[in-house]
Amino acid sequence: MDYNKLCDKVIEIAKEAGAFMREEQKSFNEAKVEEKSINSLVSYVDKKAEKMIVEYLSKLLPEAGYIAEEGTSTKVGEVFNWIIDPLDGTTNYIHGLPTYAVSIALKKEDKIVLGVVYEVGMDDCFYAYGEGKSYLNGKEISVKKNSLLKDSLIATGFPYYDFSRNTAFYNTLMTITQKTRGMRRLGTAATDLVYVACGRFDAFYEYGLSPWDVAAGAYIVEQAGGVISDYSGKDNWLFGKEIIASSNKLYDDLFKIIYDEFSVSENEDIML
Repeated sequence: MDYNKLCDKVIEIAKEAGAFMREEQKSFNEAKVEEKSINSLVSYVDKKAEKMIVEYLSKLLPEAGYIAEEGTSTKVGEVFNWIIDPLDGTTNYIHGLPTYAVSIALKKEDKIVLGVVYEVGMDDCFYAYGEGKSYLNGKEISVKKNSLLKDSLIATGFPYYDFSRNTAFYNTLMTITQKTRGMRRLGTAATDLVYVACGRFDAFYEYGLSPWDVAAGAYIVEQAGGVISDYSGKDNWLFGKEIIASSNKLYDDLFKIIYDEFSVSENEDIML
């Protein structure tokens, strides 16, 4: 399969979906918002964008299945499956904030082989395919070379439905804040990840995520020379609902903080 040509087509699809969202945001009516939970929202824009994306992708790779946030298609492919978040950062979008993204990944069996994240507000398109490099708007990108926490800027996401690990999360947040240049919370994991890939952030971590939040962005980080793991240092990040993405030089120090806080907290919960 020619992943280069396929990626070009996926970029076109992501940008068309982004253009639709950008136009709709100008006159967006919050009355049309549905509440999955108090911190998890969905709108007609998410649903229509996903239908658009699935329709176009089905023409590119008819045999592929889908893992899509809004459930437009539940088809399961034997070899290929698209992993789609049509609008990552819905809450930002609803409130008129410019940071939201389209995220599309292609999984071949158990491996991601293509990823596109289109950050709509900045008109930045990040992508990677096959065994190649990662790119931003046609230019090769790589993770930061920095190896010191004190010189780093770290991104995270706040828990929005699973609050059972709050103690560990806030302890980690406090420790990392004191050891780095600061923390950022953009409200879109896909954007956080690709910002690690291009060096805008040194690292990102979050729990409570779904495959469509991380698939494309994490793959782009890996192809940009970064490290991806779950909170145990293993590779169950796609379906394991937790992820650390970092430059390889910074990973060990960051991982130790996260692992220590979360493992201690979970052991205490077990003892209780």
